[in-house]
Amino acid sequence: MSLLVKVHNSDNVAIAVKPLPAGTEIEGLHINQDIPQAHKVALEDIPTGSPVIRYGVILGYAMNPIKKGDWINEFMLELPTPPSVDDMEYGKNIVTDLPNPPVTTFEGYENPDGGYAGTRNILGISTTVQCVTGVLNVAVKKMKEELLPKYPNVDDIVPINHAYGCGVAINAPEAKVPIRALRNLAKHPNFGGQLMVVGLGCEKFTVEMLLDEADITPENVIILQEKKGFDAMIDALMEMADRKLAILNQRKRTTLPLSKLCIGMQCGGSDAFSGVTANPSAGYAADMLVKGGATVMFSEVTEVRDGVHYLAERCVNAEVRDKLAAEMRWYDNYLAEGEVDRSANPTPGNKKGGLCNIVEKAMGSIAKSGTSPIVEVLSPAEKPSRHGLIYAATPASDIVCGPCQLASGITLQVFMTGRGTPYGLAAAPVIKVCSRNEMKDMWQDLIDVNAGPIATGEATIQEIGTDLFNKIIAVASGKDQSFAEKYKLHNDLCIFNPAPIT
Repeated sequence: MSLLVKVHNSDNVAIAVKPLPAGTEIEGLHINQDIPQAHKVALEDIPTGSPVIRYGVILGYAMNPIKKGDWINEFMLELPTPPSVDDMEYGKNIVTDLPNPPVTTFEGYENPDGGYAGTRNILGISTTVQCVTGVLNVAVKKMKEELLPKYPNVDDIVPINHAYGCGVAINAPEAKVPIRALRNLAKHPNFGGQLMVVGLGCEKFTVEMLLDEADITPENVIILQEKKGFDAMIDALMEMADRKLAILNQRKRTTLPLSKLCIGMQCGGSDAFSGVTANPSAGYAADMLVKGGATVMFSEVTEVRDGVHYLAERCVNAEVRDKLAAEMRWYDNYLAEGEVDRSANPTPGNKKGGLCNIVEKAMGSIAKSGTSPIVEVLSPAEKPSRHGLIYAATPASDIVCGPCQLASGITLQVFMTGRGTPYGLAAAPVIKVCSRNEMKDMWQDLIDVNAGPIATGEATIQEIGTDLFNKIIAVASGKDQSFAEKYKLHNDLCIFNPAPIT
């Protein structure tokens, strides 16, 4: 087993598979300092101002001379200028020879509204404002105790609680983002077409903004200010939920083509192994899904920004390329208004895991998209109109990206991690993939798929990617559960709101 991983022939650094003590002699290299697991070692002398290269890409420029065998960390590199999004080439790297999937169907819930099928059968309860959360949570607890056992075909009851709705600039141009997200979430495929909405009555985000006019009926909407006290509120919520649950209980899984499946790819708590084990495995599974007809979304603007020109080359036409460029520009401006740039992204844990800066993180992050052509680019929380690989622009924050992808229609998410996170979504199952064996050993009962054997030479990307594909189909079909779903590890919904709060 090699103790160093070099990704590209032009790389002048490699990462350590295991911690390397100072003085170690390895593969013709003398290690000058203790090098933590997943961190970089210089494979040659790198003079001041010279590029440090990994993935065949310049991660940054040496701020001081680096000797062969030195440990390279985040304090040693000057960040390069981000690539321009003007006049990016498109359509020059269109891969159509994708790996064949083992199956091309799954067992899902046909969506009465058309579009993607559900992977779960859930009563989703939408809200117009955070003010109703306290009452709704009490009601949902009562629903789960008293109503849900009567309807064995319903998986769960999920309140769509959020911090939006009032004290916000509802007419600001960028208010369209949270409004679009909440409108799309109300009709998520896993909710089976059953609308249940709880409003307060005096909020800025009105029921009329959340629902189409035809859906605003007493059968779908409860306004708490119209109820005479707490008990009346709870009774009304229970009665409506009972009616909705009875309808959902009639849903049955059927065999459906993969074209009815929409999967999200996300990573968080990344390390330097993520880009060589977990994310490429997810990318291989993504290619299989796309080949089988499914839709796969990947996201996180700051985590593709430094490789955006590579994504442009995979865009199927100029229109898709131009939308990609527009989303990058929008986010560049959004960060600039906050007086930061993409370098604000890496976390202390990312750096402890060997990632020097956002360039290195981005190049590893992109790997989860596989090699398929990019057929569409979406603004945050926008719904797709095409099938295939889609770039859905979102913030990189796990708890913001997830709800954005849900609003865009994913019914299952695959989440890659190197450092570990118990993150989960209530409205869709989340499958966890870890980048190294130590993570799986630490969290045996939280990690679903271990990509670590790729780093140690015990497995290939294709093998782990195929295992992941099979796991996706099993979980989507209700034949298996991810650990996050089993333990009900559900993060709060954080709806992306770039508009002002008043």
